[in-house]
Amino acid sequence: MRTHYCGQIRTADIDSEITISGWVHRRRDHGGVIFIDLRDREGLMQVVFDPDTEAAFAIAEKVRSEYVLRVTGKVRTRPEGTENPDLPTGQVELLGKQLEILNSAETPPFQVDIEDDEVSEELRLRYRYIDLRRPQMLKRLKLRSEVVRVLRNFLDDNGFMDIETPMLTRATPEGARDYLVPSRTHEGSFFALPQSPQLFKQLLMMSGLDRYYQIVRCFRDEDLRADRQPEFTQLDIETSFMDEEQIMAMMEGMMRLLFRRVLDVELPDPFPRMTYAEAMQRFASDKPDLRIPLELVDIGDLLVDVEFKVFSRPANDPAGRVAALRLPQGGKLSRKEIDDYTKFVSIYGARGLAYIKVNETGNGREGLQSPILKFLPDAAIDGIMARTRAEAGDLIFFGADKASVVNESLGALRVKLGHDCDLVEQGWSPLWVVDFPMFERDGKEQRWHSLHHPFTAPKEEHIELLESDPGACHSRAYDMILNGTELGGGSMRIFRESVQETVFRTLGIDDREARDKFGFLLDALKYGCPPHGGVAFGLDRLMMLISGASSIRDVMAFPKTQSANCLLTQAPSGVSDAQLRELGIRLRKPPEQKELARSLSDLGDRGEGKPF
Repeated sequence: MRTHYCGQIRTADIDSEITISGWVHRRRDHGGVIFIDLRDREGLMQVVFDPDTEAAFAIAEKVRSEYVLRVTGKVRTRPEGTENPDLPTGQVELLGKQLEILNSAETPPFQVDIEDDEVSEELRLRYRYIDLRRPQMLKRLKLRSEVVRVLRNFLDDNGFMDIETPMLTRATPEGARDYLVPSRTHEGSFFALPQSPQLFKQLLMMSGLDRYYQIVRCFRDEDLRADRQPEFTQLDIETSFMDEEQIMAMMEGMMRLLFRRVLDVELPDPFPRMTYAEAMQRFASDKPDLRIPLELVDIGDLLVDVEFKVFSRPANDPAGRVAALRLPQGGKLSRKEIDDYTKFVSIYGARGLAYIKVNETGNGREGLQSPILKFLPDAAIDGIMARTRAEAGDLIFFGADKASVVNESLGALRVKLGHDCDLVEQGWSPLWVVDFPMFERDGKEQRWHSLHHPFTAPKEEHIELLESDPGACHSRAYDMILNGTELGGGSMRIFRESVQETVFRTLGIDDREARDKFGFLLDALKYGCPPHGGVAFGLDRLMMLISGASSIRDVMAFPKTQSANCLLTQAPSGVSDAQLRELGIRLRKPPEQKELARSLSDLGDRGEGKPF
């Protein structure tokens, strides 16, 4: 069908007779000479048809956009002055001698030479097979294939084995909601699609397969965002007889190699590290974007005794936080812009956004402008100015509430201000965040939850705190962050049965439930489990960053929408009653459907009409 890809023909092929196949990208009739830009996954090739080849010329007159063609001809140099330096094939053209229309095409719903934002995403996803023809989408998928190849080669070269784990497993009580799959052969029972291969890869370590990896699909039934999908791909890694320092060093090396090969970028060696506590204190986030120079400063101790309850109440609350965020030269913001930022932080639960404009320094409150100044004593004002290192022209924002609310709201505001005010530095800023709390407290349920997952190992010196003081227990977990996005997370795992049972009890999982849900794991831990740990990288997120896409949907071949449906195939969809009966399932009708059914039934009973 072809001897060359369209986009791979060069001056070295001049005078060669070749055959190419592809789609019509553009057709131009220049009064007796017809030009067709033929496109395939590798690029474009200009094909010329002149009247001397009557049969081919006659066919070329019928050709339209997106027709599928096969062309045989001779490669020649483009006439002087007609070269296209923007195309790799821009120095040559193909003089068409034979032309065959392999298939015609209707006019597509949109052109394939558009940018992402020139047509609605809904239309692009509905006609994804057209969207994937666009050079921009082709480039992203080719880049994805290259990234996967580099990652595989690195792991293969370092002795890792590619091992598949099951897609049909059992539901677990931790993490996001599972996607459930009813079993026909075991009526009333369900499989769950895996949220990750976590337990299976740990079992592989217990089996002696000490270096495992897998590029695997994972499934989570959760609310979606730009960087989340109900099904996603992760690079899953586990290894035995290595500690966290060795694992982190190896993963750094893998990322440095990847960026060097794919983007010709050198990442730092080693990656900087930051504890969870420091990240939350300075940036109000456990995945800080270090390209943004803005930082939070705690000022609660300065406001313990002020009469202004908005500040003093959280300042005296052990679960509260009062923090300041200085925006250099932010005094130029208008009142409307400040009001807009106030509305923005309200999304994250903040009940307001106090501020001080610094018109001049060294003159106490006289050089400041704010509605809250009258509530603050001079000592508190002087302390805030000194601690934030405010300068003339700056604007200081304040957050005062429960620590979780302040962190959510000011952390998001920090990022937004960084982008809105062009403060984001160019380049790549990787980071390891370490020393995470082992557990977090659920205020509603009044119980502990794992900050990562219940198989994460505690620090050895904190094992004795698991039951006596869970909030003080730290884990041996580590997250790799890049430009404010979590690329991957990992940890050392629990490899002793007694420790795992203690963690389950701390999480409110009693012995009976632990045996029911995780009996196979607890049994395996009895038979010589080695020390082991691992990490999982979100391949879609990694690709989103590397390619510069704004959503992971733009680096996946067939993604779902934010409402978790596929516009191309119209999934999810209903199934027949016969299929449901085979599975022993009966659907419950929504209340409005039940009411409609009763109304129709009543009409039929009274002879006023029949249900339809």
